Amino acid sequence: MLSATDIALLAAGIAVVLTMPGPTNTLLAAAGLRHGLRRALPLIAGELSGYLVAISAWGRFFAHAAHAWPWLPSLLRGAASLYIAWLAVDMWRAAVVLPGSTQRAGNVRTLFVATLLNPKALLFGGTIFPAVAFTHAPAYLLSVSIFACLAAPIACAWIAFGAALGSGRLGWLEPVKVQRGASIVLGVFSLSLGWAALH
Repeated sequence: MLSATDIALLAAGIAVVLTMPGPTNTLLAAAGLRHGLRRALPLIAGELSGYLVAISAWGRFFAHAAHAWPWLPSLLRGAASLYIAWLAVDMWRAAVVLPGSTQRAGNVRTLFVATLLNPKALLFGGTIFPAVAFTHAPAYLLSVSIFACLAAPIACAWIAFGAALGSGRLGWLEPVKVQRGASIVLGVFSLSLGWAALH
């Protein structure tokens, strides 16, 4: 089982990494901007599902098979880089129509895939989650429970930030410029992933 120190370090690491801007948080904020807080909240399920699948896969990978396929992390980083680049281009194009009342309330599948490919999951599975979480079921259940309890409110905060932009409560920020800026963040993130995959 995890000690109190392990739990504290796990919770702190999760909170810090999840709060940082990245592809998933950018998409959550963009959804809040486009659709408002209430209609974007279902996207949190896509984020949680994507992270839990990816973290579990990376954790098991590092616990049991990393030495067998040393090329796999680079391949996965390359795939994630291409997908995030596509998201960046799509977000840039969509910025001119924000906020649109005819758009769908959100796409859980897109958020799930973006989160599945998010390199933060690699960080969680490889370093932040304790190794014992991927070899003992009680430690795993405790770790993912802590993750879910922290991830949901942080995701909600990112959606609320986007919704505040869309409603004009942050009137000094223009939604189109924020959306375009978010697409640039995704693009830079994609380039950094591509660079990491090649080196």
